[in-house]
Amino acid sequence: MNYDPPTPVERVLTRYRWIRFLVLLLLLLLAVYYLVFVNQYVVAYKDSGEHFKYGSIGSEPNNGIPTLVFKALAVMYRDELGPTGYRRFGLLYETEQSELPVGMSRRIVTGVERVWLNCAVCHVGTFRINPSDKPILIYGAPSNNLRLYDLLKFFLKVGADPKFNADNLIAAINSPEVGGRLSFIDRAIYRYIVFPRVQAAFLHLSQQFAFLGRQGDGGGNGRPSYHPYYDWGPGRVDTFNPYKAIQFNFPMDAAHISLTELNGSSDFPSIWAQRPRDGMHLHWDGNNTSVDERNLSAALGAGVTPVSVDIAAIRRVRAWIWEMPPPPFPDPRSIDQSKVDRGRELFASYCAACHGMSRSGKYSYDTNLFPRLGQIESLKQIGTDSGRWQSYTQDFAATQNTLYAGYPWRFSHFTKTAGYANQPLDGIWARSPYLHNGSVPTLRDLLEPARSRPAQWYRGSDVLDVKKVGYRSDASAAAPEDLFLYDTGIPGNSNSGHEGRAYGTELPAADKDALVEYMKTL
Repeated sequence: MNYDPPTPVERVLTRYRWIRFLVLLLLLLLAVYYLVFVNQYVVAYKDSGEHFKYGSIGSEPNNGIPTLVFKALAVMYRDELGPTGYRRFGLLYETEQSELPVGMSRRIVTGVERVWLNCAVCHVGTFRINPSDKPILIYGAPSNNLRLYDLLKFFLKVGADPKFNADNLIAAINSPEVGGRLSFIDRAIYRYIVFPRVQAAFLHLSQQFAFLGRQGDGGGNGRPSYHPYYDWGPGRVDTFNPYKAIQFNFPMDAAHISLTELNGSSDFPSIWAQRPRDGMHLHWDGNNTSVDERNLSAALGAGVTPVSVDIAAIRRVRAWIWEMPPPPFPDPRSIDQSKVDRGRELFASYCAACHGMSRSGKYSYDTNLFPRLGQIESLKQIGTDSGRWQSYTQDFAATQNTLYAGYPWRFSHFTKTAGYANQPLDGIWARSPYLHNGSVPTLRDLLEPARSRPAQWYRGSDVLDVKKVGYRSDASAAAPEDLFLYDTGIPGNSNSGHEGRAYGTELPAADKDALVEYMKTL
């Protein structure tokens, strides 16, 4: 029996203490929940160039892979990727000691650090003058060796592979190559939470990309013909068909998409000197005139969603590429100065009205002087492959303009055009191969009629042909595993167009050589 029961005041005070304790505990749990599971932590960079290469633009929350998983996959699939790991897909590492490739950013989401893509993965190229040279990075250039198609197929394969299981993943994370050193609690988290989510994400990606790599047939027995889908190859991307499938769940079966529309892969573009391009028709088919909308659209292609987009981070990239100068030709001693003046005259006569040109040593983007610069050239006039143009439909443009609804940056400029846009040719040496689909290996080849351009050649080299201007395309230009046979007979790959008297393909050989020498100076 309690001979000293608490007084009524003591009971009230005790109750209040318990209430305060529970409130504080609840607040503490809410704080932990917010700090660990809600709030996100970005690995940020003061330098704008470093931000371009490694800064997050918001792709990790919905599409990111835990950093340790990303590293572990290279160990688990060493037999397939080889000793160079993700370099097999053309991902670039600044040094041998670099932890992540250029174009991979970090963000801590729900307490786990994730990595995924940013702008630089598609817009940093490389070149070498000699095969024995170390590749030099060109910031803002097309990622000429990025095999994005193969990288995607690798992740799709992993999701369905029995070898990809929790035991193997944890063993790879704890391997010396990754050095994860997971604790007992960490192992439980990766086994029961992280691994199932990653596997489910890969399987979901497989459903969205069901059309990727499919083989065609001729139909029959009441079945519609099934159109084949072709490998993009290094330095190219199918810009809009994956976009349709992922962002809008467009049907991608043979009944809803034609063979030509299905195969519209094109080269990655350069992104330097964007200030003078604002207001010009952007993208290969000129479907937008706003650099800001183009940037936001490209971010969606890198894995950003309208919910996860980091507007401030994308604006930092925009500011950096706004005034970024095009790279100068890296081997000025190879320029035949005796031909440059003649080349300048010819360029002014044949090319400048559509593409602008250098004036007083600086590239001019003045659309008053060059009235067709940044404008649309009709398909009938230009005559180039229509696959990229057909892949961008009116329905898709209308649907795109619904994105970012409710925000000041809502899309409103996307539209279906009648052809392809005339682009400035600044830094043209670093944008090989040529035409929108990268179907012509060198500038000198582009000055020939289509029947005289290479019908089959190899992509995958970053060794410059300083005479013809472009990357070498012969079978000895790189290691066999790095080369990709480009066949102009495949849908979407035609090298026709941009030919005839107006385009200089009927000029004498000496004049064509002079044009190439001048274009080295742009």
